[in-house]
Amino acid sequence: MANHASAEKRNRQRVKTTIRNRAVKSEFRTLVKTVREALANGNVEAAQAALAPATSALDTAAAKGVLHRATASRRVARIVTAVHKAAAAKKA
Repeated sequence: MANHASAEKRNRQRVKTTIRNRAVKSEFRTLVKTVREALANGNVEAAQAALAPATSALDTAAAKGVLHRATASRRVARIVTAVHKAAAAKKA
């Protein structure tokens, strides 16, 4: 339990940022899951369509400090690579 005004303020800030971070995380997880499910089902067009919002959400999360920028970059690279591999396999 916070006993000082500054500790009470930090607790209020923690609650606010936790709620915001949870919402941002939920958004990018859902969008990335959409891309991965489309790839798993073999629907390359749907994966390509879902790729832009997913990468944008990851970049936004990194900008807001929810994810480390290197983590966001790695995740973007992995889903982009997966989509490009699926598209190349479909062409061949």
